Amino acid sequence: MPWVGSRFEYRENICGGGEYPVMSVGGTGSACVPDGEEPPAGFVRYPAGKVPQQVDDKWDVYWDTHTPDRDGRIVDVPATG
Repeated sequence: MPWVGSRFEYRENICGGGEYPVMSVGGTGSACVPDGEEPPAGFVRYPAGKVPQQVDDKWDVYWDTHTPDRDGRIVDVPATG
């Protein structure tokens, strides 16, 4: 009987334990902030329910092309070039 292997998939977390992810205003940058601390200047918390948890998950991919503007509206990332 042939061997049938199981599939193992490794997913990298966006932040480590005791941290939460934040995103830059007007760009696609992100950072991890210790729990209990506010985001640094130029960064905001992700909207509730739209927080990426793992690299390349649904929300991580979404935020590659979207960003909050200075008024807090979610907009497409400005084209560069």
